[in-house]
Amino acid sequence: MPVLSPTWTNERIELLKQHFEAGLSCREIAADIGVSRNAVIGKLSRLNLTRGRSVDERRLQDRNQDRNSAPRAPKAVPRLQFEMLATIYGDADAPVATGPIDEANRCSLMELGENHCRWPISTPGAEDFCFCGNAAHDGQPYCAGHSRLAYKPNSRARIMRG
Repeated sequence: MPVLSPTWTNERIELLKQHFEAGLSCREIAADIGVSRNAVIGKLSRLNLTRGRSVDERRLQDRNQDRNSAPRAPKAVPRLQFEMLATIYGDADAPVATGPIDEANRCSLMELGENHCRWPISTPGAEDFCFCGNAAHDGQPYCAGHSRLAYKPNSRARIMRG
């Protein structure tokens, strides 16, 4: 069995430090020393050699950038999704019809069309696996019955709504 030489010999570490001090990029250092870029990055980290701004300088620049940049658009929140579905399917506080979901339109993946409910029935790979297949309205992935199951607001949202 051949003896493996260590990746980081004393000579390589000295070369790494010299190249780092000279301002070479990690890619350039790796090509010159004969190791991977990730090895260079890891070794620099273990040697606590860093380049660039201090933490305080970064915070100051980030603060100045936030003041000068346009305000960020608010992120989409589940509340907006819930309101959209409530508009489509009626008031969420109204009693939900808990009747059975029609099973007559079940279909396979190959039969699944654009406006069919994609709610899976059974376990994928099982012999009786299929999809609901009922009509899905307004580009939604599920029929009205399965949308009620898929888009239930959690209890915290119900409490917040009052």
